[in-house]
Parts: sequence; C-alpha cells; structure tokens
Amino acid sequence: MPFTVYAIRSQSRNYTYIGMSSELEVRIKRHNQGKNKTTRAYAPFDLIYTRSFETRTEARNHEKYLKTGQGRAFLKSIQNRP
Repeated sequence: MPFTVYAIRSQSRNYTYIGMSSELEVRIKRHNQGKNKTTRAYAPFDLIYTRSFETRTEARNHEKYLKTGQGRAFLKSIQNRP
C-alpha cells in the first residue's frame, strides 16, 4: 500500500499542514470536517501538494524534509506558480 505525503493550506488563515497517509481522501475529509484536533481551527483546506512513496520510511523522510525551512520554501514556491 503506497503512502502519500501531502500539504494542505487553510482557506481562511495563514496555515499550512504537512502530513502523511495511506488513505489520502479519507484523511483530507477528516481535516475539512474538523475531526483532527491540530487542524480543526484552520479548516477548510485546499490540497496544495502530494507525493506518493512505496514505503512508510521513504514517506516519513520526505514529510520531515517538507517540515524544514528548505521544504517549506519549496511548498511556498509551488504555491506562487502561475
């Protein structure tokens, strides 16, 4: 089962959440329904980035990268593309 690393951006506030899931659609739905304590106050969200990996370890390493300064700069750069 592939693992997907994703980033979602709040539609109403300046907040980006980076996570990982093997069931992306279910996970995004839970974020938007306010069922995740961490993101509840920032819902609703737009999906801004996804990348799939074969193993949990690869996905976790990419998730950690996106949470660094370089990773966040990368996400910001793809959001500003025309």
